[in-house]
Amino acid sequence: MQIVYKSEPQRGLLWQQWLAQHAPDIQLHLWPEIGIAEEVEVLVAWQPPADLMTVFPNLKLLISVGAGADQFDLTQLPASLPVVRMIEPGLTQGMVEYVTFAVLGLHRDMPRYFQQQRAAQWQTHPIKPPAQRRVGVMGLGELGQAAIQQLVSLGFDCAGWSRSPRQIPGVQCFAGNQQLADFLARTDILICLLPLTPETRGLLNAQLFAQLPRGASLVQAGRGQQLVQGDLLSALESGQLSAAVLDVTDPEPLPPEHPLWRHPAIWLTPHIASTTQAETALAALLENLRRWQRGESLRGVIDRQQGY
Repeated sequence: MQIVYKSEPQRGLLWQQWLAQHAPDIQLHLWPEIGIAEEVEVLVAWQPPADLMTVFPNLKLLISVGAGADQFDLTQLPASLPVVRMIEPGLTQGMVEYVTFAVLGLHRDMPRYFQQQRAAQWQTHPIKPPAQRRVGVMGLGELGQAAIQQLVSLGFDCAGWSRSPRQIPGVQCFAGNQQLADFLARTDILICLLPLTPETRGLLNAQLFAQLPRGASLVQAGRGQQLVQGDLLSALESGQLSAAVLDVTDPEPLPPEHPLWRHPAIWLTPHIASTTQAETALAALLENLRRWQRGESLRGVIDRQQGY
């Protein structure tokens, strides 16, 4: 099997060496080296070349190196070409760690304490038990469910919202636009793990923030285009929101003069919440490739209608 890898070079080199030793029937080429283009059946990439089917006329499978595939313009890809996102334990564990860090930091008022540190101010504030902190997760796919289960184990009062109904032990689940307001009204810490779709673009806006309890906080680890940045800044200035933890922005990176960099109530990280781990991702990739060779169903196939 001939496949091409087009993403972070160091990880690609590791994959190439490991496959050569453990799966010699799979030959991995590192972009821009592609071998014989007509023999390439699989492309593993974060961003494929614009003229994809011209470069690889016999391509049969496109695999994203990330947990999502919204970076692909699905309208420009042949309808018959399966598009698969990465599902691997390293991605899931990374998101669980990040969400837990963010929720615990917000729960324990760390943004306020860091502001006090800079002002040389020694002052304590009341501590709530986790059972009195209502956490809401938007997006109940694999990452969302793993994160919310960890938060439940820590004692937080958790709810989840998704496009279609879900059932998760210990979690109050809401679904669809008709239940969104009720979900927001009971959420002190809002976590967005939604995929980017036309429906979620710009979803985190003034109208949504106004439906949260006053003083709520935000953890945004979905996609940068979901957040209306000006509305977030206004909500922080008015006190409708007390703090925000942002791992994604639009654009990435932000220009140096952007106010999100220096706002005292914002923690900003450079899209590191959930990153593909070379070793665990390789195992997941190889499993999917073997499934494909055997004609079995693939894990993580994108639904073209939903966009994820």
